[in-house]
Amino acid sequence: MSHIREDYVEYAGYRTYCKTFVPDEPDAGKRPLLVLHGGPGMCHNGLLTYAQLADRFGRQVTFYDQIGCGKSSIPHQEDDFYTYDLWIDEFYAVREALGLDDIHLFGNSWGGMLGMLCMVRDDSGVRSFVINSSPVRIDTWLSEANRLIEYLPEEMQAALAEAERTGDYESPAAAAAADEYYKRHVTGLYQRDYPQELLDGFEGTGECYEVMQGASEFVCTGKMRDWDVREQVRGIKVPCMALSGTDDDGTPYTIKEGVDLIPGCEWALIQGAPHLANLTHPEECLAAVGGFVSRFD
Repeated sequence: MSHIREDYVEYAGYRTYCKTFVPDEPDAGKRPLLVLHGGPGMCHNGLLTYAQLADRFGRQVTFYDQIGCGKSSIPHQEDDFYTYDLWIDEFYAVREALGLDDIHLFGNSWGGMLGMLCMVRDDSGVRSFVINSSPVRIDTWLSEANRLIEYLPEEMQAALAEAERTGDYESPAAAAAADEYYKRHVTGLYQRDYPQELLDGFEGTGECYEVMQGASEFVCTGKMRDWDVREQVRGIKVPCMALSGTDDDGTPYTIKEGVDLIPGCEWALIQGAPHLANLTHPEECLAAVGGFVSRFD
């Protein structure tokens, strides 16, 4: 079994919440896994499936809520507070404070994008990197999302188009369409069936999501609208594995773009899995992640 240790790291005048699953019988040969959640601003809760790696492999697993969300929430900030560098610098601050100088890295969605930026800047002490459904180019992601929307019933397509025009994603029709899209491609579940940890994650979403992403999953009007790291990722030297699902809104086409550019990048593609594959296909995800990182201990 494992026990939980909670820490707060002083950062940028605020505090970053960290949750570590420490094996009661640790394997000295297994390096810690550090998990970066998505969003920006979606919290760590929906990824807690990966805490099971502590018990299964005797490996410490650490999560943290990035500044501006969850238990690292802060007062309202002007938009210029939120930058890529804010979260890049936080990554190194958390590692230094917790003594995570020799690790494996896992990043989901935005967390994988953040991990790419960090590995380009300074990959010291990172043995391997799992990139879980993260694009190297936002235009590819949005183009594929629009293609997936075309498979929804026509009335749902119309509701999402109207929501994009008005900015009102809370109308019953838009909410129903988004719920169907999320069931097919994001969570694999209808909202009524969400587990508590996923509800907690959505509840803790910070204002930074709208600043960086925009009003919804289907558009990018925020600061990430120009995201394109196709050239930068060619310089990643850490062993990498992409992890995604066939039904993911990070479609195989989107993920392949990064796999083809990151030197030596492997790819675990899970049949029938959505974006948060760990919710619907936990065993496949745990086996893929645990097996990959163990090769680089």
